[in-house]
Amino acid sequence: MPDTRKITVTVNGQRHEAEVESRLLLADFLRHTLDLTGTHVGCEHGVCGACTVMVDGHSARSCLMFAVQANGKSITTIEGLAQADGKLSILQEAFQNNHGLQCGFCTPGMLITLSEHLRDNPDPTEAELREVLTGNLCRCTGYQAIVAAGLDAAAKLRASKAEHA
Repeated sequence: MPDTRKITVTVNGQRHEAEVESRLLLADFLRHTLDLTGTHVGCEHGVCGACTVMVDGHSARSCLMFAVQANGKSITTIEGLAQADGKLSILQEAFQNNHGLQCGFCTPGMLITLSEHLRDNPDPTEAELREVLTGNLCRCTGYQAIVAAGLDAAAKLRASKAEHA
């Protein structure tokens, strides 16, 4: 009989309680238990970044973290980036407007990574965005459109913040 633990996590603002096997990866918990399939699993070694989620506001590779390690924590997945009414976030709109995705496999990890970075650095340079994205692999875009989307979103977020100040 497998070793199981009860966990309580808040995912995208919603509280979940579950009995999970101790060795269940967070990525598998999100995808198979909670049916949040936007978190993609690529390399399963933490290299590609497709499985990136935020745990207590910081990006983490969900393929390298056990679900039991998330007990008591707040997790944001790609499904949690859109606004409550379903409208895309400024960053998601920037990806759409700048053609920052092609096949879309890397996009959830890219968006989570950039969301954290833009929150902490609202006025990044192109070089800073390229550096922060080194942990996220994309085989389709060549990154130029992704970086352009990040710069576009940063400018729009700053303008929105100034407008509401």
